[in-house]
Amino acid sequence: MSAERAWWREVTGLLAGTVLLGLGERLAERFIPLALSRLGGGALAVGFYQSASNLVGAAASLPGGMVTDRIGSKRALQAFAAVSVSGFVVMAFASHWSVAIAGALLALSWSAISLPAALTTVTRALPARDSAWGVTMHSLVRRVPMALGPLAAGAMITAWGEGAGLRAAFLLAAALGVATLVAQQVLLARQVRSDARTGPAVAPAFSPLRALRSMSPPLQRLFVADTLIRFCEQLPYAFVVLWCMREIAQPVTALQFGQLTAIEMTAALLVYVPGAWLSGRIGKPATVALTFVFFAAFPLALMAGTTFGTLAVAFVLRGMKELGEPTRKSLILDLCPPEARATYFGWYYCVRDSLAGLAAALGAVLWQASPVLTLQISAGFGVLGTLGYAAIALRPGDSNRA
Repeated sequence: MSAERAWWREVTGLLAGTVLLGLGERLAERFIPLALSRLGGGALAVGFYQSASNLVGAAASLPGGMVTDRIGSKRALQAFAAVSVSGFVVMAFASHWSVAIAGALLALSWSAISLPAALTTVTRALPARDSAWGVTMHSLVRRVPMALGPLAAGAMITAWGEGAGLRAAFLLAAALGVATLVAQQVLLARQVRSDARTGPAVAPAFSPLRALRSMSPPLQRLFVADTLIRFCEQLPYAFVVLWCMREIAQPVTALQFGQLTAIEMTAALLVYVPGAWLSGRIGKPATVALTFVFFAAFPLALMAGTTFGTLAVAFVLRGMKELGEPTRKSLILDLCPPEARATYFGWYYCVRDSLAGLAAALGAVLWQASPVLTLQISAGFGVLGTLGYAAIALRPGDSNRA
C-alpha cells in the first residue's frame, strides 16, 4: 500500500469515528443539564457538572497526548472510545443526578482526551503552512454530528417525554460508540509511536514547568487571551438550554432547542472554509482575533433573545465563532515541539481548561443570583480577551507570525 493511500485510509478511519462517536456525544451533551434537573439536581448540580466536565477534560488532554505519543493513534483512540461507551450506558440507567454526572464525565471526556491524537493524525502529512486546512477538514466533519445530534435528541424527547427520550438518546449514543470501535479496528493502521515515520528517536522527557516557561511570546499571548475567552464561553455554557427552555418570556421546546443547535452548527460549517482561506490572507493571529469577537457577541445576543427568531440570531453568532477555531488549533500545533507535538498540545489544553473550569463553578453561583448578570459578566470576559489579544498580537510585523 502506498504511503499516500495508507494516510488517506487512516484519516478515513479517524473521520468515521469522529462522525459516529461525535453523533453519540452530541445526542447527549446539550441535554445533560435537563437530565440532571429531572433527577433532582439544581443549579449548583448543573454548575458542578460543567465545572467538573471542564476539569476532567483538561486533565484528560495531557495524558491523551502522552498516550498517543507512546502507543500510537489507533490504540489510543480505541481505548478512549471504550471509556466513552461506558459513560453513555451509565447515564442511560442513572437514578440520581450524581450518578448521571459520573457517567457524563466518562462519556464526554472523549473529545478532550482524543483531540491530540486526532489532530496529530490529520496534520501529520501536511506542511505547517497547510495545517489550518488539515484541522479545518477535521472540524468540518465534527460539526456534522454536532448539528444532527441535538436535533435527533430533541425529537426523541418531544416524542417520548423527557425520561424515555433522554434514555433512548443515551443508549443510541452507546451503540454509535460501539460502531466507532469497529470502524477504527477495520480502517486505522496500527502505529507504534506518533513519530514512527521519522525513525526511532525518542521524544525528550516532558516537564510541565519547563513547558510553561518555554512558551514562545506568540503562544503566551494566545494562551492568556484564549483563557479569558473560555471564561466568556463557560460562565453560561451549561445554562444556555435552561435559559432558552425556562427563563425567557417565550420558552422554546426541546425540539426547537435542537433546531437552534442545528442552526449554530450549520453556521459553523459555512464559515470553516472561509476561515482557513482568511488565515492564509491576513495571518493566523488576525483570524483568531476575529473569532474572539463572536465569542464575546454571543452572550449579548442571548440576553436579547426572547423568542425563537431572536434566539436563532444568537445561535448563528455562536456558530460563527468557529471561523478561526481550526486556525487557532493549528497555531498551537505550529508552536509545539514536533517530536512531542501531541503531548505539548494536550498540556496547553490541560492548563487552559483547568482554569476555565473555575468559570463554570462561578457561573453556577452567578446564575443563582441572576441569569442576566451571568451573561453580562460573560460578555465582559469576552471583550477583555478580544481587545487584549488584538492590541498585542496584531501589532505591525506580527500579523503573519505563527
